[in-house]
Amino acid sequence: MTSTLPTPAEPLKIGTRGSPLALAQAHETRARLMAAFDLPETAFEIVVIKTTGDRVLDRPLKEIGGKGLFTKEIEEALLTGGIDIAVHSMKDMPVAQPDGLLLDCYLPREDVRDAFVSPHVARLADLPQGAKVGSSSLRRRAQLKARRPDLEVVEFRGNVQTRMKKLEDGVAVATFLAMAGLNRLGMAQVARSAIAPEEMLPAVAQGAIGIERRQADARAEAMLAAIHHRDTGLRLAAERAYLAALDGSCETPIAGLALLEGDTIWLRGEILRPDGSEVIAGELRGPVAEGAALGTALARDLLGQAPKGFFDWR
Repeated sequence: MTSTLPTPAEPLKIGTRGSPLALAQAHETRARLMAAFDLPETAFEIVVIKTTGDRVLDRPLKEIGGKGLFTKEIEEALLTGGIDIAVHSMKDMPVAQPDGLLLDCYLPREDVRDAFVSPHVARLADLPQGAKVGSSSLRRRAQLKARRPDLEVVEFRGNVQTRMKKLEDGVAVATFLAMAGLNRLGMAQVARSAIAPEEMLPAVAQGAIGIERRQADARAEAMLAAIHHRDTGLRLAAERAYLAALDGSCETPIAGLALLEGDTIWLRGEILRPDGSEVIAGELRGPVAEGAALGTALARDLLGQAPKGFFDWR
């Protein structure tokens, strides 16, 4: 074993949020690294870091700062050496990393679909007129209002367990979760149905786990290269370039999904007015190697169709 790899006396510190899903993702990362390098569990240490997004649950994300609230404290720990790598849900990640940090390792992507979750109703189409639906996602809220303007959408934040409790308490009759998260938690049965991308295009990078490191850390670089999933990286290069060109954040309803078709990448995108009153959608296909350029081109195409103030709240 080379000196760039961790030893039990010098564990590789894996930073993560503390929710059950975040811990499951950190454990998956550790398991893949253990298998790749034939290392014991003691060669790693999982470090839980509480983020602002985890602490403030009573206000919408747009009011307290957006996506970076789930990553800021973790990235600070990475920069100061408190941890060696950071495991993230990629749909929570801003498109730019702080100087000195690099995001170039992705695990195999899970199911990208949204899950419809309700104690009483089997499908989105079966919701009664005027029903209350809980969601903290601007993308899901706008998509829902575009399809069912009669529904009342209420703020719904927290981890899977918190949201399930809110449904039991009658705060709403239904909500949405990511199938990927339910699968990783062994809770796929919670979904009453999975919603096809054709009906509800998912968030950019939904279902993908990314692992961030310090740019100059040779040990982390060598280890993460061994578990990087190339196809997921190619898909996210297109999706995140699309998001970057849209200046996407938690304050803008944006959906996007890239699929590989042999040597071709198929990218679909959708931007919505926050109240769901207008939807602009498009798609492009091109060579896999040009995925990032394709993402930028699709974003510009959609923005070119959007009137001034398209994303403004009414």
